[in-house]
Amino acid sequence: MHKATRRVRTVAGWLSKLGPGLITGAADDDPSGVGTYSIAGAQFGYSLLWTGLLCFPLMSAIQMICARLGMVSGRGFAGILRRYYGAAFLWPACALLVIANVVNIGADLGAMAAATGMISGIRSYFFTPAYAVLMAALLAWVPYRRIANTMKWLTTVLFAYVLTAFVVQPDWGEVLRSTVIPSIMFSGPYLATLVAVLGTTISPYLFFWQAAQEVEEDRERGRTTLEQRRGATAQEKRESRSDVITGMLLSNVIMYFIIVTTAATLHAHGKTEITTTEQAAEALRPLAGRAAYLLFTLGIIGTGILSVPVLAGSTAYAIAEGCGWRHSLNEPPRGARQFYSVLACALALGVALNYTGMGVVAMLFWSAVVNGVLAPPLIALATAAARNSKVMAGDIISPLLAALGWLTAAIMAAAAVGMFVTL
Repeated sequence: MHKATRRVRTVAGWLSKLGPGLITGAADDDPSGVGTYSIAGAQFGYSLLWTGLLCFPLMSAIQMICARLGMVSGRGFAGILRRYYGAAFLWPACALLVIANVVNIGADLGAMAAATGMISGIRSYFFTPAYAVLMAALLAWVPYRRIANTMKWLTTVLFAYVLTAFVVQPDWGEVLRSTVIPSIMFSGPYLATLVAVLGTTISPYLFFWQAAQEVEEDRERGRTTLEQRRGATAQEKRESRSDVITGMLLSNVIMYFIIVTTAATLHAHGKTEITTTEQAAEALRPLAGRAAYLLFTLGIIGTGILSVPVLAGSTAYAIAEGCGWRHSLNEPPRGARQFYSVLACALALGVALNYTGMGVVAMLFWSAVVNGVLAPPLIALATAAARNSKVMAGDIISPLLAALGWLTAAIMAAAAVGMFVTL
């Protein structure tokens, strides 16, 4: 009993040290991710499973780079660009982020509304603005960390995809082959899906968010001035690395099994096109039966409430840092009016996109494609900044981490170019 208690305390202590990386990983499997991975599995079966092995080290490296930027420089990503690179780099980077984020916010809000309408029978038309107002109110009056610590448990519903994969008993030999042997088709639809998978997994908003949240962590420790925040101890860097890797691993496991499950339940039975949330939810029917729609809806709402604030918040952090405004989700609205105004505008623009006539699932997919196209230059900027001795006060990232950053930018850029050439 004593040993068991000690093990529980050890695990609890380890979990208590997980912060921005874990939340980032949970937010990464947002409704856009769920929709994109479902489309990948339904349309191409197991053939994109190899992206799981590819994405894990790449996304871990990028988030570690961004975490190190925030921890060591004491500034967020946009603040670094403003201070060391000037407006010529700052505002194009912010423009890329805003475009990607607004499209993603719109897609995620639309998915939450459609999933709610699916089980309630009420038109999703009414739920989209309601969710936006709800999240704006929560962010204005409740610290995001408290929201995340509560809502992250709802995202565990996504592990239903893991259980379903074992219930339907796919061809595990084929699953293994597709995981370790890349299968690349030089066709527009395949490469667009590849760009979408990369884009929804390695997303621009996560770069800005990770760095900003490391700064927020320092502020919570009492390091209120820039001078106090500059630099990081070896232990802090180890804890951050563990935090990021854990979050990215959990995100990748969910991604992998969504593709496996939809390939085994939809693609294997000739259902290769997903255009509605009802069709996407069908992948969970072998496990949940009639409750599949409810299970799917809970997962979409849980991940949406985690990710939409991250999307809107990263937009607000970037613009506020770039302009030199006060910026923190721990500040009340009256103390950071401009920051919260940007956040509200991002949510409002996302809502407006849902009334353009594009289908929800199409929005989820193409928002991921937009992320995939816009991410490479931001990855290159983050990697260059993390190797800049002035930015990092001499504590630059390792050559290996930098190489992974440049490799990620190159792979995503090549996939985007291939998509445009073949479409």
